[in-house]
Amino acid sequence: MSGIDIRHPHALPMAKARKSVEQVAAKLADRFGVTYAWSGDTLGFNGAGVDGKIDVSPDQLHVTAKLGFLLTALKGPIEAEIRRVLDEKF
Repeated sequence: MSGIDIRHPHALPMAKARKSVEQVAAKLADRFGVTYAWSGDTLGFNGAGVDGKIDVSPDQLHVTAKLGFLLTALKGPIEAEIRRVLDEKF
């Protein structure tokens, strides 16, 4: 399995950061059938070929994901899209 590991700084209050992360997760759920749930300040998500989490701390987000075989070939574009969305939201 291939992996994604992105750390992204932010300056939002925790409540607003969590809300923004949840908005992104909701879009992923609509577009790709990903399911997600919060456990403390960590949003876990999974779907066909992906299993990951987003840890929200007061000054950064940490996105980690394991990609299944079929998504491994798309790791670069997936990572680029995650970075683009993080730059847009945070």
